[in-house]
Amino acid sequence: QVQLVESGGGLVQAGGSLRLSCAASGTIFSINAMGWYRQAPGNQRELVAVISSDGSTDYADSVKGRFTISRDNAKNAVYLQMNSLEPEDTAVYFCNGYIRMSGVGPTNSFWGQGTRVTVSS
Repeated sequence: QVQLVESGGGLVQAGGSLRLSCAASGTIFSINAMGWYRQAPGNQRELVAVISSDGSTDYADSVKGRFTISRDNAKNAVYLQMNSLEPEDTAVYFCNGYIRMSGVGPTNSFWGQGTRVTVSS
């Protein structure tokens, strides 16, 4: 199987920074897009940022200019550098990856367990 494990969440004051990490492990043939999503209490899960296998990126409007997504294909890892954090960024952040487990199998979506980010005002 495949596991995605996030780390790096925590409590930070408004204006501060955090760096989230996510590493994929298990039976992995290839990884296509990887991304970060977040879910605040009472809200639906929303896309924060996504990065394709060739490095192209896309961001939610609310985080453009503040967050940067990157990946290390050799480590099957994706990162989210979050700067100028705002209380509205408070949420559980989830890592997602579209992963093929074999050369002939399908690409499936896998999720991490989430890491909590709390931004105090």
